[in-house]
Amino acid sequence: MARLNQRKHLKYKICVSGAAETGHCAADALEKAEQIGRAVAEAGMVLVTGATTGIPYWAAKGAKEAGGIVIGLSPAASEAAHVKTYKLPTDYHDLIVYTGFEYSGRNLLLTRSADAVITICGRMGTLNEFTIAFEDNKPIGVLTGTGGMADEVKGIVEKAQRGPGKIIYEPNPKKMVEKLLLLIEKEKNA
Repeated sequence: MARLNQRKHLKYKICVSGAAETGHCAADALEKAEQIGRAVAEAGMVLVTGATTGIPYWAAKGAKEAGGIVIGLSPAASEAAHVKTYKLPTDYHDLIVYTGFEYSGRNLLLTRSADAVITICGRMGTLNEFTIAFEDNKPIGVLTGTGGMADEVKGIVEKAQRGPGKIIYEPNPKKMVEKLLLLIEKEKNA
């Protein structure tokens, strides 16, 4: 049997990081999250989320409606805890991994399991996921104009005095995914 080139058949995994509670997000942030999910699926990539409500949920919805694959990483240790204790959804995901690592441990696994991270709106947990991805030197897309941390991270990066990172700032969901895919390919071939 011929051996497959391992990377040729593996799909890129894109993590969408964003606010579970979206009251502070821009009015169109959920719609843009759904568009991001759809664009990830249409590009043939896998969407990875924190298996939560809000921005990640709407990204998962967009990806599934476009025929994509969605994997969630839950902070809970079981499906029962995911649903009953954390009160998190299970729909729009093909697979949910129950990490049992609470939110901070889940965030580390979530960003490290992805080839790139997209930040949409967000609060403290989103900032945590962003800084993990930044420290890991991952390609990052920041969907600007969505409120919350997405509209603050450029200033944070500048004040941190650690260089620009591999960050794309873009307000258009489809263009964001296209630019991020080019950056992932560039990194892969470097």
